[in-house]
Amino acid sequence: MTVAAPITDTVIHNSIVRAVESVFRTMATMKVTLVSKSVAPETPPASQNAQVIGSVGFVGDASGLIYLCLDADFSKHLTGRILGMDQAEVESGGHEVVNDAIGEVTNMTVGGFKNTLCDLGHLCKLTLPTIVRGQHVSIAAVKSATRHIFHFDCEGHRITTDIQLKLD
Repeated sequence: MTVAAPITDTVIHNSIVRAVESVFRTMATMKVTLVSKSVAPETPPASQNAQVIGSVGFVGDASGLIYLCLDADFSKHLTGRILGMDQAEVESGGHEVVNDAIGEVTNMTVGGFKNTLCDLGHLCKLTLPTIVRGQHVSIAAVKSATRHIFHFDCEGHRITTDIQLKLD
């Protein structure tokens, strides 16, 4: 039996940065830059703006959830870039088209992160994406999970990833 390599803070950092940069570059030809990170036991403050939050879980030798938090207006812009639609077309498509696009971006981002864990010997599988919309939304911590929060900038817009990881 092969012993899995440890999942260190450096592994988590490098994996999520690589995944976010790759997905935004490939899907929307947009540059993303890491602004800050933290290992936070507390819940980050809720945004005052309308948010679209995608989440995908992973289960197996390593389990957890990753949330991708975007401002609602930026979610529409990103959807247009991904689907080659102008803002009027995105607006006429409504929440459904934006939810689908953000769900796919979240799924691809978490998939990239999960692939690194699998490469280290921590076999796990993805869950289906979930989308939550709202204002003043905050994400609660999963009990006994290690939490890592990364803030990225993309064309002046904030993207936050909230990683909650448990090792079995």
